[in-house]
Amino acid sequence: MVRIRTKREVDLITTSCQIVADTLNMLAEYVKPGTSILELDTKAEKFIRNNGARPAFKGYMGFPATLCISVDDEVVHGIPNDRLLEEGQIVGIDCGAEKDGYFGDHAKTFSVGKIPKEKQKLMEVTHKSLMMGIEVAIPGNYVSDIGHAIQTYVEGFGYSVVRELVGHGIGTELHEEPQIPNYGQPKQGYRLREGMCIAIEPMINLGHKEVKTDSDGWTIRTVDGQASAHFEHTIAITSNGPKILSQSVNNG
Repeated sequence: MVRIRTKREVDLITTSCQIVADTLNMLAEYVKPGTSILELDTKAEKFIRNNGARPAFKGYMGFPATLCISVDDEVVHGIPNDRLLEEGQIVGIDCGAEKDGYFGDHAKTFSVGKIPKEKQKLMEVTHKSLMMGIEVAIPGNYVSDIGHAIQTYVEGFGYSVVRELVGHGIGTELHEEPQIPNYGQPKQGYRLREGMCIAIEPMINLGHKEVKTDSDGWTIRTVDGQASAHFEHTIAITSNGPKILSQSVNNG
């Protein structure tokens, strides 16, 4: 069931989203060569709890950590461990928080030191595709209009869209209906309505679209070993257009 949220509920979702956005902004200075991935997770959990929220991912379907941290060819759901970040890597960090019964979800891909131009371009195009998907998330449009905007843009650069993983509704649960694919034909699926809150999250591969799951049961990576980028915002659909909720009031 697709839920329509009241203004009060949107405000509560926004509070959780802003905690998540502030968490990722806080982590930015630590994403550098030599930092332990596990250290990032520890800092994030402390920050979220100090803000009166709880990590939404920790314990979700058995996931063992606060953050999903995915390096280079890892697309999403990487489990934090004691690996050290290295110059030239890109790192996708996905973070969720719950406060007062409402959830926030947000992801960014960061560069570790100086990165190759092809990775920088992948990051820029992936982020731009997210913003283009958000632009068409208006009342009267369809869920598939979002994915169509994303797919059309990124494939113009020769990149590919991961099919197996999608965005989602969000609110009193981390993952709600409807699913928000990052590909597809326009004017299909659920019609967008004012009051819906959704998380849009393109996962874009430098090479082919195919992915596989590691033996840990969580980490998803590209089959061809090429890099992948991931950006995500939680938004509310309003009569005045899409409103990004996962935007830090402290630092955009």
